This record gives sequence, C-alpha cells and structure tokens, in this order.
Amino acid sequence: MKCFIIILIKQIFKPLIMNKLVDFLKYNNYKVSIERKSFLLIIIFSLFIISCNYNSSLDYHITKKIPVVDTYFETEIIDNYRWLEDDMSSETEDWVSKQNELTYDYLNKIPFRDELKTRLSDLWNYEKISAPFKEGEYTYFYKNSGLQNQMVLYRQLGDNNPEVFLDPNTFSIDGTTSLAGTSFSKDGSLLAYSISEGGSDWRKIIVMNVESNQIIEDTLVDVKFSGISWKSNDGFYYSSYDKPKGSELSEKTDQHKLYYHKLETSQKSDKLIYGGNKDEKNRYIRGYVTSDNRFLVINAAKKTTGNKLFIKDLRTNSKLRTISGDYDSNTYLLDNKGSKLFLVTDYSAPNNRIVTVSSKNPSKSNWKDFIQEKEFVLNASKCGGYFFTRYMVDAISKIYQYDYSGKMIREIKLPGIGSARGFSGKKDQDELYFSFSNYYTPSTTFKYNVKSGDYKEYWKPSIDFDSSNYESKQIFYNSKDGTRVPMIITFKKGLELNAKNPTILYGYGGFNISRTPGFGVANAVWMEQGGVYAVPNIRGGGEYGRKWHNAGIQTNKQNVFDDFIAAAEYLIENKYTSSEFLAIRGGSNGGLLVGATMTQRPDLMKVALPAVGVLDMLRYHKFTAGAGWSYDYGTSEQSKEMFEYLKGYSPVHNVKNNIAYPATLITTGDHDDRVVPAHSFKFAAELQDKDAGLNPVLIRIETNAGHGSGTPISKTINQYADIFGFTLYNMGYKVLPEKTKSKIKG
Repeated sequence: MKCFIIILIKQIFKPLIMNKLVDFLKYNNYKVSIERKSFLLIIIFSLFIISCNYNSSLDYHITKKIPVVDTYFETEIIDNYRWLEDDMSSETEDWVSKQNELTYDYLNKIPFRDELKTRLSDLWNYEKISAPFKEGEYTYFYKNSGLQNQMVLYRQLGDNNPEVFLDPNTFSIDGTTSLAGTSFSKDGSLLAYSISEGGSDWRKIIVMNVESNQIIEDTLVDVKFSGISWKSNDGFYYSSYDKPKGSELSEKTDQHKLYYHKLETSQKSDKLIYGGNKDEKNRYIRGYVTSDNRFLVINAAKKTTGNKLFIKDLRTNSKLRTISGDYDSNTYLLDNKGSKLFLVTDYSAPNNRIVTVSSKNPSKSNWKDFIQEKEFVLNASKCGGYFFTRYMVDAISKIYQYDYSGKMIREIKLPGIGSARGFSGKKDQDELYFSFSNYYTPSTTFKYNVKSGDYKEYWKPSIDFDSSNYESKQIFYNSKDGTRVPMIITFKKGLELNAKNPTILYGYGGFNISRTPGFGVANAVWMEQGGVYAVPNIRGGGEYGRKWHNAGIQTNKQNVFDDFIAAAEYLIENKYTSSEFLAIRGGSNGGLLVGATMTQRPDLMKVALPAVGVLDMLRYHKFTAGAGWSYDYGTSEQSKEMFEYLKGYSPVHNVKNNIAYPATLITTGDHDDRVVPAHSFKFAAELQDKDAGLNPVLIRIETNAGHGSGTPISKTINQYADIFGFTLYNMGYKVLPEKTKSKIKG
C-alpha cells in the first residue's frame, strides 16, 4: 500500500505542494508569508510521514509495459500499453477485473453513494410515454412504467385498451438486449425490428407478422449502422459490413454494403445493391424507399461529414441517377411530390437550405432554391402535407411551417424557451405530436393540428421534481481568441454566487452535433443537491452551421478545448464555482474534450469525468469505423503537420510525469465497438503510472455494455450514483450538500 511518504519523496522538491497549500489557505482567508510557507511545509511533511490519506493510499494495479515503437515521419512514439488493445486476451480481461475491483472498493466507501442511488431510483420511477404513431389499423406508442430497463412497445386498435406488443425486457434476463429500431411495412402488416446485445453496434433483424405476433423469417445477423426500409411488403433494404475475421468489437470495418432482403428467402441470397466494388467503397451507406414506394435513395459517405446521393426509380427499374456526386457537402432527400424532389443541403449554404429538382435530371446544376439559407441553422421535417423548419437561435428552437409551394404558413409559438422535437409524420396525418423541454423541465408532449396551427398538451409526466424551483440563464463569454460562445447555466433559484457551488461543466464540441436544452433525471438530482449544470455550445458543434463546425476540426481542434477552458474560467470568475468545486464531463468526442482539457489545464478543475472517450489520437482510426472520423480529426499518417498536431493534444500522449492531475473517474463499456475501450484503458494506465498528486485516478468498466445506447436503466442509475458520489466526495463532501446548511465542504 502506498503511503504519503512515498508520494512525498516524488514531490518534496516540487513547488506544486507549496502552491496548492498556499491556494488552500488563501481560500480560507489566510494570509501566508514566504517564511511561514516553509514552516507549514515542514509540518505537513511530518504529518504525512505518520499518516496515510485514503485517496493517496490506493494500491493501483501495476500495468505492465510492453513497449511497441511506431515511427511517424521519422519520429518514434513508444506505446507501452498496446497489449490492452486486444479485447480477446485473457490478460486484458484480468486487467479489467483488477481495475474494477479497485474502483468499486473505493466507490463502496463513499458514505452517501447509496443515498444518491436511492434518490436517482425514486426520481426515475415515473411513467414515461412516447408520442403515438399509426401503422396500418393500429396506433402504437412506447411506455415505461417507471424503472423498467427498456421501453415497451404498446398498440391499440380503435377505442380498445392498449396491449403489450413488443417487450424488450423479455429479450434478456439482465435487460442488456435492447430494441434498437423498428420499421413497419407500408401497409403496417409486417414489422422488421433490430436488436442490440450488450450495447454493441452490431444488430440482428427479426421479421414478424403484426396480426399474429409470429416471427416469420430467420433472423438476419451481422448487421451494423443500418436502417430498415421496406419496399411495399416484398422485402426491405439494410446495410452491413463483412463480418470481421478477428474481434467483432475492435476490428476495422471500412466497406459498408447495401443489401435487399426478399421475404421468404435466406440472408445468403440477399441481393447486393451498392458498395460491392472499389468505385462504390464507402464506410457508411444507407438506402431508403420514399413513402410513395417510387424511389430508392442511396446515401454514401466516407466520413461523418460529406456524402454522395443517388436515386433510382423503382417503377421503371432505372439506373442510379446522381444527385450529388462528391463528398464536399451534406445533402439528403426531405420528400418528393411525384418526380419533384425536395432536398436539404449545405451546398453553397453553410446553414442549410431546401432546394427542388426533377428526379429525371437531379444534378446540382439544376437545383433551385425553395427555402433559402438564413442566419441560423435549418433542420427540416414533414407531416400532413407541410414542411416544418426548425432553426437554432443560439441553441434555442424556433419552428416555422411551410406548404409545398414554399409559402410560409406560420411561426409556431413554443411553450417556452427550450428545445422542440418532433414535427414529423405521414402525409395523410391531420395531427402531429411534438415534445418540448429544457434543462429543468421534463419533456411534455403536445398534439398539433397541422391545418389550424392550434396545439394542446397531450401528455405531461408526473415526476417528483418541482421545476419551478430552478432556472436557466444563457450567457455569452469570450474564448481565448475573442470568439463569442453561448453557454446555458442551470441551477436552483436563489443560488449564492460564493464560488463554493459544486458544478458540472458538460461539453461535446464535434461532428456538427448541437447541444440543445433537454431534461435529464440525473442532472435533476445533481441540481437538487445545489449543483450547477453548465453546457457551453463550443466550436466543433453545429449550433451555428458548418462554419462553426469547421472552426473546431483538424488543425482548428484546439479552439474546442480553448472554448471549454474559457467556459470554466467564466464560471470561476463569476463565482458560480471555483477550481475546488468544478468537475468537467463529456462522452465520446466529449471524452476527448475532457481528456485534452485535464492534461492541458490540470489546475483548472477538481474532478475530471471522461466517458467512452476518443483518447489515443494517433491510433483511433485503426479500430471499427473510426477512420470515418477523420473529417473532424485528421489522421496521424495524413501529414507531418497533422501528426504533430494530434500528438500535441492526444490525451494518452500528453500525460506528464510529476504533474498532479484532478480526481479522475474514467468510464467505458467492455462492449463499446464505437469508441473501443482500449482508449480508456491506455489513458487510465498512463495516469496511474505518471500522476504525482494525491487525487484518485480510477476507471469504471461497465460489463456487457457499449457506447451508451440501449443501456438498462438499472445500470444507468448505478453509474450516475458512482459518478456523482465520486465527484462530491472528491470535492470534500462527507455528507450530501443539501444536508449541510452552510453549503460548505464536510
């Protein structure tokens, strides 16, 4: 067991201890002279010799080093933990087991962990109902009675009582097999649904007769990153990769293929539609049939940004026609009216526009503006013979309704400031459903009449959380280079700006993905404890269109980290919190954000929470479909400049000796085949080996779980209890904050 004396030997001559001591005493309103600093250091050294602190006494499993040398542009890089990339190895399995043993031993000793779990369970235990949708003669909806691991699909015929139609909770004993997608045939008589096992991105497709509830086909296997799109009742299109020869969870998958499955035939005889030759090689291919059964549309992409788009007339069995023949823009088909196509595109419009073109000659040169690009980012949907455009105005929703001539019918006034989702459905619908929420208001569903524009509340959750006690404040702050960045800060009303509020700063910043306001049960529990929840809309996201996205990619990636750091500094400067009470959190690309921020500014936060993160930037493209992320990141083999840039911020490669890092809880899943857990394994090993501080560095590896999708509620509750417990404990709390009248540590 490590004692403080061992750590002090490593640190005794470093100014870090002194500086931290002085900061601590200043925090408590002491004035410390240079002479007293030395005296205090001697005292603390003496105390350390005779005592061991809990955090510093962690007996880390020593991760063996087996150096592997890679050469990039004449620069040698040593990878000591390459062996942890082998997810099929018994040694890796043993490492995972020992790390989890240490982590749970630590977490089990947090005095209020069970209280957090109980409150999370209590608050999560409310009925959740989705918006209804009609397929054939039945109306369907999803429902969770409270703490069911997975949502249950119900159906209703006319005024009859609803009945359980498909219950994913019966798929596996532990709830780790989830319903990943559903697709009804055009007349609603058949259903093809996909399942995910253990959180994996690999899917199985099952076909059933709706009336009899009987499975009518052999299960399709080895399906990944796929939709399911029916052609009448004859069969459906789906996508997949060739099955990897090695590990299904980590082997590279880079040639996606579109197939057509005809009912009553074996999967082996499925027809390859697109993606089978060198000219058609893409990492992501989707095929879908228009609602009138007339066209097959094929979307093909090599990266997560930029796609080719093709169309085929199924009535005449024509050859594929090219709508967009390069990867320089993002374009998708919104709808068609006969041969007239309505396309949403960012071609010559970074904030998106809608254009029209004939299916007979759909090339870009023939596109005509239907709804022009505006100042804010456009997203579009359709229902009831109308188009609905959703604009993000500083990450807050504004909705407009248009007819098929391009006439604006109305602006839809939303119930408040927040995010609206939905506004989609079939052409023959007179009504649609949309949901509205923000960071402190649970999602409420509304029924909207497409003709009149009137809407009324359809369903509101009955939850043990009083939203009226909370508020959100949108502020704007300046990043390092002067860029104006919005941030929404949510907290309990009456919050005292005393620099002592436990705060989670959450970020993402990548892949053109926008972070808009939305309610989360876990965040509600955090705010109940007096916690502040802050979300900045940093560059790399899509909040301000493609320009905002591109300002945070490749050799602009540091802008993302600078924006996040500046958000933390704003919260500290304005006394929402201080470094002693600040935690940073993010998942996937957001895990990279946390990893880069904590290695660049370890002094800025008390706790770091990187989840399922992309952390080895020199090798991320070697696993599964990771090479598709190169639009955002670039690759280490791309050029010397890009290699050096990636190496400059890659979290795994920027853990330094003799640096005290914040208390760190890394989270990942052993079945994550999106961002393989090796990223997190290697980062944990580097931190545990090199960290010179007294804070714990732990990794929590969820078993039989993936990147997050389909995770059972029971596992989710446990995970948040651990995350919040770890965070508050390392901020100095011995009881939950709401049990301390002074809102001060301990």
